[in-house]
Amino acid sequence: MAKKAPSGAQAVLRAIALLKAFTLEKPERDVAGLADETGLSRGTVHRLLAALESEGLLVRTDNQGLYRLGPTATALGVRALRSSKLRQSAHPELEHLAKKTGETATLEVLSEGKMLILDEVLGARLIGASPSLGTAWALHATSTGKAILAAVSKERVAELLASPLGRFTAETITDRELLVESLEKTRELGYATALQELEDGYSATGAVIRTPMLEPYAALSLGGPSARLTADVLKELGELVKFSADTVSARLGFEA
Repeated sequence: MAKKAPSGAQAVLRAIALLKAFTLEKPERDVAGLADETGLSRGTVHRLLAALESEGLLVRTDNQGLYRLGPTATALGVRALRSSKLRQSAHPELEHLAKKTGETATLEVLSEGKMLILDEVLGARLIGASPSLGTAWALHATSTGKAILAAVSKERVAELLASPLGRFTAETITDRELLVESLEKTRELGYATALQELEDGYSATGAVIRTPMLEPYAALSLGGPSARLTADVLKELGELVKFSADTVSARLGFEA
């Protein structure tokens, strides 16, 4: 039996219902659609949207009349994830990878169709990756994104790659068929690589973290200057990242 809402909580519950209506499948919503889905009047929806927008939980898009989740909602999600067992289990491996290789290690999670950097440990090398905690990058141009894509179903891949694949550098794979073909190699190796596909001069390798009963949504990576992280070096680092990702998976209760 559902719990009865506390007295005076109706507006809060209605606002929460609106926030929950923003999903991966429907990241942008308008007043009419939200009213139809929640059963609230358009006037009520409009007032609640204005209140949520004022707190940064929602923002208006370039398309007139459409809203999407805002920076405050993202920040809250990051805080929740940072306190989760995933981060606690992965952080020691990030420290180990960064210390062993001198490169920057990150923990990234799938969020709104992108890879969000949830935790990172900077490498000791003078020239390396810049701090990027809390930023999010395209799946198809990142090693962690490709590691996730290689670990989920074909149907999920099609869903995640539904939008056109943006080009970030001359090396970015924008052909969907070529990208899907490359995922087979990732499955065979157990790790993915991205050689200057997100940013010129930056390369990385990533491996997926698996959790019991859940679709893969997290991955570890090592990244740094392409002059240092050549294709051959990435092979060695890829094996290290895969071992660490498997270690985190085991800590989370996943049995291979």
